[in-house]
Amino acid sequence: MNLLEQRKNFEEGKRIYESAKLTFHGVDGFDVYNISIPFEKDGKRFLFGRVERREEWARSWVRLFEEIGKDTWSLVADSMIYTLEDPYVSLIGDELVLGGTHVQYEKGNISTYYGYFFRGINVHNLYYFTTGPQKMKDIRLIELADGRIGVFSRPRGEDMRLTYGSESMIGFTIIDSLSELSPDVVANAPYIPGIFGKDEWGGVNQAYLLDDGKLGIIGHISYKEKDADGQELKVYLNMSFVFDPVKHESMDLQIIGSRSCYPLGPAKKPHLTDCVFTSGIVMRTDGKADLYSGLGDCETGRITIDYPFAEYGQIVCLGEAVNDKV
Repeated sequence: MNLLEQRKNFEEGKRIYESAKLTFHGVDGFDVYNISIPFEKDGKRFLFGRVERREEWARSWVRLFEEIGKDTWSLVADSMIYTLEDPYVSLIGDELVLGGTHVQYEKGNISTYYGYFFRGINVHNLYYFTTGPQKMKDIRLIELADGRIGVFSRPRGEDMRLTYGSESMIGFTIIDSLSELSPDVVANAPYIPGIFGKDEWGGVNQAYLLDDGKLGIIGHISYKEKDADGQELKVYLNMSFVFDPVKHESMDLQIIGSRSCYPLGPAKKPHLTDCVFTSGIVMRTDGKADLYSGLGDCETGRITIDYPFAEYGQIVCLGEAVNDKV
């Protein structure tokens, strides 16, 4: 079944229990979108968000926000300002790891970009420690049951299309410690076959250790199409799949959210009207999951869905859980 058929089936049978937008205080005149998953630290709930003016692009900062009510967040005063896009977090041992995309300019134009990584125990004081490969986004980390670290890569480009048919691939490798994370390690991660079809692309947004040792993946899958007026759209969908790190195999890819699942709202550009850029899920006490996502590159939404990995086991939280139940 191709992706368009999968989407059609999803839209016809989707079950969305709640649908809401997040409100952010302390950043008047700026949008907050493409957030990290919410996480708990020192008895409070935080998230990192991309902060950017609606009329600007690739001129954003990542800031820390604290939850002050349901779907309501406030800027943490005097928190660090990171010159990044699209933040994400992982808990590795007792440290919080923050990643994001750093864009570089030359003579007023974007020249390249890299993934930057910060680490630390104090969420208010994280330290830069390494960089990913040039022009690679969506690098994600996950602590495995044996204490080692799984690393997901996401090479994308015309060379991928010519070789594999899809516009991007996802790779996976294992390292023993954060000190081993380097551009070469990420770039040489062996690819996982069979995830994307012709001209599709996507990546891992958040990975979760399941109690059978497999990894539950929440990510995005994307393709291009044209609307009724002939305008090209970049369609981004929320998706999940399960990955076996021993067999290096993926299984059970499914669409778990689309733009129509979230409240109506604007898009930064016309070609992003059908775009939801996945953050990840947070488990609820009722067994369902809250799925967070950027909307149209200018807002943030939350939907409540069925737990997507029910057939494979429960999420194992190592140490102080980044995704503690709410």
